[in-house]
Parts: sequence; C-alpha cells; structure tokens
Amino acid sequence: MSKERARRRAAREAEAARNRVARERQLARRARRRALVRRLTPTLRRGRTGRLPRHSRGERAAIVLLTVAAILLIWSFVDDLALRIALVALLLLVLPAIVVIALDRRT
Repeated sequence: MSKERARRRAAREAEAARNRVARERQLARRARRRALVRRLTPTLRRGRTGRLPRHSRGERAAIVLLTVAAILLIWSFVDDLALRIALVALLLLVLPAIVVIALDRRT
C-alpha cells in the first residue's frame, strides 16, 4: 500500500512540476509580449496637449477680441469689398505668428 501511495505522490509531484513549468513559460511569454507592446506603443504626453491650453482664458479672450476689433476696423475703413476680404484673409493668416510673437512665454 505504501508503494502505491509513493507512486501516486510521485505522479502528483511530476504533474505539479509540469504545470509549474508550463505556468512559468506562459508568464514569461506574457511578460515578453507586454514588454514588446510597451516598446511599440507611443507614449502619451501628459500636460499641455492641443493648441488652446497654451494660453490662459484671458489671453484667448484678448486674442479673439482684438481680432474681431481689427476685422471691424477693416470693414469700416476700407471701401473696396475685394480689398476687405483680402485684408481679413491676410489678418487670419498672420494671426498665429502675431500671437506667438506677442504671447510666447519661452523667452
């Protein structure tokens, strides 16, 4: 009877060892896969992303108000419709450069 129990215990221990080796292999494969995915996926930048958060609410309001005022001045002082449209288009094209020059905080 004790030989039978010893044989069963040996079989159970061998099965447990096989299961342990398979589990370790599976965990190692999962860790390698996670490392590969982590290496290949781009990292998300935290903090300021996008265009609007660069400026405070007051700065954004000033940009919009001054732009609207400049457009109103163009429409009130310039008589030719084609020149009005050209000046407004030029203002809107140059506006990002003006904002960077006036409000850039890097200097």
